[in-house]
Amino acid sequence: MKRAIVYGAGMSGMGAQKLLLEKGYDVLLVDDKKAISSEEALKHIEGTSLFIKSPGIPYTELVVRARESGVEVIDELEVAYRELSEMGKMPKIIAVTGTNGKTTVTTKIKEMLEFCGRRSEYAGNIGRSFAELVLEIKGGKELDYVVLEMSSYQLENLDTFKADIAMVVNLAPDHLDRYEGAEEYYDTKMNITMNQSTEDYFILNVDSHEIVERGSRIAAKRITVSRKDKEAMIHCEGERIVAGSEEVADSGSFSLKGKHNLENQLFIIAVALIEGLDWERVREFLYNTGSLEHRMEEFYTRGKTLFVNDSKGTNLESTLMAVGAYEDPIVILGGVDKKLDLTPLVVGVSSQAKAVYLIGEIGDELERLFLETGYPREALYNEGTLDRVVEKIYEAIDTEEKNTVLLSPATASFDQFKSYIQRGDRFKELIRKYFRKGE
Repeated sequence: MKRAIVYGAGMSGMGAQKLLLEKGYDVLLVDDKKAISSEEALKHIEGTSLFIKSPGIPYTELVVRARESGVEVIDELEVAYRELSEMGKMPKIIAVTGTNGKTTVTTKIKEMLEFCGRRSEYAGNIGRSFAELVLEIKGGKELDYVVLEMSSYQLENLDTFKADIAMVVNLAPDHLDRYEGAEEYYDTKMNITMNQSTEDYFILNVDSHEIVERGSRIAAKRITVSRKDKEAMIHCEGERIVAGSEEVADSGSFSLKGKHNLENQLFIIAVALIEGLDWERVREFLYNTGSLEHRMEEFYTRGKTLFVNDSKGTNLESTLMAVGAYEDPIVILGGVDKKLDLTPLVVGVSSQAKAVYLIGEIGDELERLFLETGYPREALYNEGTLDRVVEKIYEAIDTEEKNTVLLSPATASFDQFKSYIQRGDRFKELIRKYFRKGE
């Protein structure tokens, strides 16, 4: 019996384990908290034919030793793709990555396809493993499309994976605690176009210099999109969205507002163009679709005060976009230290925020930088935890005055929470707990 090691007992690892067991592998699940330890697993490398490394796991001694021993090290998405390929009739694979907007683009592509009568599911870095979805397909689930959200981590250990339609929504520095620099991070993101040929499509954001300069890696047919460049195949002319010479939508009627969502919707429209969807149905979808939970989610109003949950704002660019969408917001920032230069964030927030509340392991560094920029000491609160921040905000603000309270942390949540979802849920729970008093 062939043996596989699955390193990491999270969503990705558990999905890989289920799929490999179904294929008849002897699977050794390794997790220093939930299964056998990585130290113990070192004794089992000999005789192992396949090693699945979960995306969040760093390149530890166990991973290095496996590679040195000639064991194939791949990602859960790769093993799932191989299994799907062996089944013959495959759904089309639409692969989405980028620094910002990839969850919105992934979700809305899937929803649009369904709205237009196509059978579609999403998976990947979006709360469901690709491997588990493949098992459902093996069990008889019929799909026309699988839409995959792919993080840079999930793009590190691919081999045969190929997308029918691939896209990088945008690129900005992120995850520099993992990569040696932004260039390595950008290069990893571009792995999404690996193995594509002229029979496939790559949706190219010509507004992103970092993507354009890596154009030599793109072998697929290019569908260009731009908010600024009228030479792009899909572009903006005022509020008119034009595909080729045809006006296909009015951005002023889009239900999802903001420049970032306009960029996201150009990619959605590009998929509609490639797949020949009915424009009337596409427009109906774009004019009525709702916002995502945890992404600029305006979830509660008390008096004249609006509360916005943007816990999905896990990098500097996404938070700066969120802050810029509101007038004089009260902003909650902080979390994991990704080893990024925080100065652009601090400068951008300082010029727009009425008050700033800090949490997490980068709270002290953010406090120092805000004070160095001349941000008023009396408007800056380094409270450590989200619970303490909401309590302080409750004590400080008058909800009968116009306020926007925005949680947009600009970084990951893992110092204090299991995920951005748990962080966002906790924020909403706390806001309702305090501000519903007296209702």
